[in-house]
Amino acid sequence: MRVVVRTFSELCITVGALIVLFVVYVLFWTGVKADGAMDRQIDALQEQWAKRPVASAGPDGPDGPDEMRTSPPKPPVYEDGKPFAVMYIPRLGFTWNKPVLEGTKVGTLKKGLGHYAGTAQLGQRGNFAVAGHRRTYGDPFKDFPRLRPGDPVVLTDGTSWFTYVIDTKPYRTVPSDVAVIDPVPRKSGYAGPGRYLTLTTCEPEWGHSHRLIVWAHLDSTQPVEAGKPEALRR
Repeated sequence: MRVVVRTFSELCITVGALIVLFVVYVLFWTGVKADGAMDRQIDALQEQWAKRPVASAGPDGPDGPDEMRTSPPKPPVYEDGKPFAVMYIPRLGFTWNKPVLEGTKVGTLKKGLGHYAGTAQLGQRGNFAVAGHRRTYGDPFKDFPRLRPGDPVVLTDGTSWFTYVIDTKPYRTVPSDVAVIDPVPRKSGYAGPGRYLTLTTCEPEWGHSHRLIVWAHLDSTQPVEAGKPEALRR
């Protein structure tokens, strides 16, 4: 009997240790790896952007300020799994910046935020939709519920700055509700076509039975040569 009890106790201790190690891996190590992966994505983007020739257009764009503000140049086709932009959300902290990669595959979202393939490109007419983990892999959208109408979301593709402004509080829905990333997303309050941004993440914080969504509209665009947009200078 003593042998059985001792064996059972040792088994419980072993299982408990494995559970603790797994929790440490999920909560800590995946974050360390993801932070390193995101930093590498941003470094690769900055190196790529540094090699681009300097544009000859003036600070307001090739066709004047209104054209630059409402019709940013069409970017090249995004490569699956590759980074193409960096996102900043001051509400989530002035040190918060994440790379945006093409696609929403599991491996892609371990390296940063993922652009839903088939949705609009950055700054273009339609709905530029982006997903990110709420927890694990760097917790990029851990504080997603803090987002509020009026909050700026700033992105750069190395050529231009794009400032979107959030119009909605986080909206809770189910994963099958794909209409949230339509060109004119359902429940967004938008009445017609425009240049929109959709951000999505998991809900609840440690689950994935639902999704949290916010929608934003493109407020302004400026070339990188003009300096950082006001939202990043406050």
